[in-house]
Amino acid sequence: MPNSAEAIAEAARRILAGECVAVPTETVYGLAADATNGEAVARIYEAKGRPSFNPLIVHVGTMDMARDIADFSPTALGLAEALWPGPLTMVLPHREDSPIADIVTAGLPTIALRLPSEPTMRRLLSKVGKPLAAPSANASGQLSPTLAAHVEKSLGGRIGLIVDTKHPPHHGLESTIVAVREEGIELLRAGPITVEQIGAVTGTGVSEALTGKIEAPGQLLSHYAPSKPLRLNAIDADEDEYHLGFGEIGGDSSLSLKGNLEEAASLLFDALHFADASDRHRIAVAPIPETGIGVAINDRLRRAAAGSAG
Repeated sequence: MPNSAEAIAEAARRILAGECVAVPTETVYGLAADATNGEAVARIYEAKGRPSFNPLIVHVGTMDMARDIADFSPTALGLAEALWPGPLTMVLPHREDSPIADIVTAGLPTIALRLPSEPTMRRLLSKVGKPLAAPSANASGQLSPTLAAHVEKSLGGRIGLIVDTKHPPHHGLESTIVAVREEGIELLRAGPITVEQIGAVTGTGVSEALTGKIEAPGQLLSHYAPSKPLRLNAIDADEDEYHLGFGEIGGDSSLSLKGNLEEAASLLFDALHFADASDRHRIAVAPIPETGIGVAINDRLRRAAAGSAG
């Protein structure tokens, strides 16, 4: 359904009736449902075929809504003030009196929260007046959707409404996720907000998560996978490989001819969808620098390669 006031009203009506709908955020399309309604959230898991031990991110429209759900330390408040609204998810202690359904947190004492910047999602949050659980709108483990057509291909028939903005999200990669703990900040998933940006706000470093425990989406080793085998750091490609280039490595198509990492991030999932639909049997991706948002790009590519066919 094309993005409009009528589409937002219909999406809100469906969500308040216990359904889930696909809606764009500034990162990827999300599958949104009322986070306070356990049966509605269960429909997200059912539509995605998502493991029940994998918790969901809760999207909020205001800081007041966020503080009704989680306990914010001074560090968390500082991050929220500097980087919200935006593609940063914080894993925080879950308040005992929170209205969030237990199924959202997968039994954990923490909850993953973010306040998105995308106007469509913000209008929907305002119209619903409740926090929304909203993982990526694709079958679990598959490529994340950056266009309504990707959602339709992955989940068509399982959901009743897709709000279509007719253009890809600004960032094109899922949000950065950090756990804000008393002992410091841990990076759970790399994303558009870099560890350098977070460090500049807090004045402290950001450590890698060491426990191996699933505390937030995107931590599974195998994730974001195309249906075809995926080879990384490919300078050249075989005849049966669709080659995604970067910079001086042109390939069949390029994530960024200029070698711009932000452009590559915004195009990554769309390019992988296109390559996956090509007549080649495999996909090869040129080397991507491990700097800035390149860390997040390589994180998604490694998980995609681990989960791809072959």
